[in-house]
Amino acid sequence: MNDDVYNLIISRRTIRKFKQKMVEIETLKKLVNAARLAPSMANLQPLEYVIVNNPETCEKIFNCLRWAGYISPNGTPKDGEKPVAYIVVLANENINSDYKRDVGAAIENMIIAALSFGIGSCWLCNIDREKIRSILKIPDKLLIDSVLALGYPGEKPVVEPLGDSVKYWKDEKGVLHVPKRNLDEMIHVNEY
Repeated sequence: MNDDVYNLIISRRTIRKFKQKMVEIETLKKLVNAARLAPSMANLQPLEYVIVNNPETCEKIFNCLRWAGYISPNGTPKDGEKPVAYIVVLANENINSDYKRDVGAAIENMIIAALSFGIGSCWLCNIDREKIRSILKIPDKLLIDSVLALGYPGEKPVVEPLGDSVKYWKDEKGVLHVPKRNLDEMIHVNEY
């Protein structure tokens, strides 16, 4: 038995500090291909994607994003730490108005595929959709669901046992700590 995929999944952490090393367009296309092949409700496939890797456009998109609400503004990447690429997830409600499950599956596929290439990510939903629409010339018929920020990790967040709060925090060294529930609190076998 090979545990590589399992270990990759459990090592995943949201990244908000990125090295300023370019992510190749072919790699970004592979991430979208992983999203394309994710489960889709009734196989309707209502999602589309915009890849952004032009530095000037990346800066414009960065200014449309709100980062890490629990530790704002300390969770916002600083100059020299910003994402170097984005994938904007679009949905066509005319194909399927109940597209949210498709988005979750597609995003998770991209996050795990990115991690397999050594690329970190941050899934952002608190975004200025109208500015993004204008910057990327996205047609009105498509909804802008979310943005996946990407780049090679410039930090190593750590998991902490969940205590009194779900809020993540940074220690005096700037390391991000993320509380997670214990597996035994969440799992039930054969009955509740």
